Amino acid sequence: MSLQSRLQLYLALIHITLLGLVLSFLRQQPWLMLGIEVLLLTSWSLGVYLLRKAMLPLGFARQFHELLEEANYSVRMKPHRNRELNSLISLFNQLLEVMHEERLRLGEQRGFLDRLLEATPSAVIVFDYDGNISLMNPVAKRMLSVVNGEGQNLSSLMQTASSPDFIAALQNLSCGESAVFADSAGRRFRPQRGQFIDRGFAREFLLIDEITDELVSSEKATYEKLVRVLAHEVNNTVAATGSVLESLLFYRDQLRADDSEDFSTAIIAVQKRNVNLGEFIERFTRVVKMPEPDLRPVDVAALMDDIVYLYKQTCAEQGITIDWTQRASPPPQMLDRHLFEQAMMNVVKNAIEAVRDRRNVDSPAFVHLSLTQNEHQQWQLAVIDSGNGLAHIAQENLFTPFFTTKKGGQGVGLLFVREVLHRHGLAHRLATNADGNTQFTVSLSA
Repeated sequence: MSLQSRLQLYLALIHITLLGLVLSFLRQQPWLMLGIEVLLLTSWSLGVYLLRKAMLPLGFARQFHELLEEANYSVRMKPHRNRELNSLISLFNQLLEVMHEERLRLGEQRGFLDRLLEATPSAVIVFDYDGNISLMNPVAKRMLSVVNGEGQNLSSLMQTASSPDFIAALQNLSCGESAVFADSAGRRFRPQRGQFIDRGFAREFLLIDEITDELVSSEKATYEKLVRVLAHEVNNTVAATGSVLESLLFYRDQLRADDSEDFSTAIIAVQKRNVNLGEFIERFTRVVKMPEPDLRPVDVAALMDDIVYLYKQTCAEQGITIDWTQRASPPPQMLDRHLFEQAMMNVVKNAIEAVRDRRNVDSPAFVHLSLTQNEHQQWQLAVIDSGNGLAHIAQENLFTPFFTTKKGGQGVGLLFVREVLHRHGLAHRLATNADGNTQFTVSLSA
């Protein structure tokens, strides 16, 4: 029963009781009884009138409550002729106006935040109180290769992501910590984890910046300067030494036969080392002096046919199977044929050397090439080998200048490949696939 009904019942009971008492005067003093009844009727009418007046604020409060429940802040209550009640209505309308303006302001801020998250080049991931993802901007979804990560945690994303090691590193990042990580494509990232207070409780977020171009530019400037200095000094020394050695050979005929042969052998050996030193420096300067790509339509399938034919005999002599059966014919790609061919020859050569150096007689030795379309209709060129050369290499060391695991290597091969693909704007990835084999993938145009 409502408060108004209870008050009306109370008023009725009082007046009925008083009316019963007044009836006792019916015979003794009928006129007195009649007067009292008129007073009771007047009291009843006045009580009902005052009750309605007293319940009006409650009615407006109920209406205000309904508006709050419906979140309808644009409606305004009509003013009342009662001055006291009108002040209450004015207060309600002021509250509705403030809440309406606050709602508009929050909506505008949320719209601005959404546009900002879409436009920012940084990846933003926001977690809820349970550590599940509540928000991911488009850059974060592309970076982690996730279609819809809301409602999941980082552990569940690791099962479907292309770079689970990178996501594991993000998961292990402590709040307030910042670090630099690399993925299987050689891209470098600087993630940092922070927190903010939402309704009195702490929530965490991840902000991830890709710094590949920044680091590549810095690294390139450093090794360009280093290589140019080394090349200048070495080339001057090699040229002078070669001239002196060539002059020394002029005196071999003046020596005895036995001494002349030893003398010539020593000089020729030093000349060979001199030439090797020049070629060594040339491999470095080739990366530094790489020209801008001259882009022209190139048949990638035919280009890879030539590379496979070039290494077919070498693989046969070493007992390595080179397989090129998954060969499709994509449309011509805009490439610098010379640079791209040199890069892919380097990749295939590295694969063959990895299989040769880590060959196990109990397992097949193969290099498999494929040119196929993925589920997104994007052409992908892949070189897969059974050498398992990435088994003991940290992810962040891939594509690092001058890093190598080969005996006598200079760490220039992958550096050259990365530079060529970067200048062509082609995404690439070097990682161990699901079968435990090493796979180098280049994403071509659709």
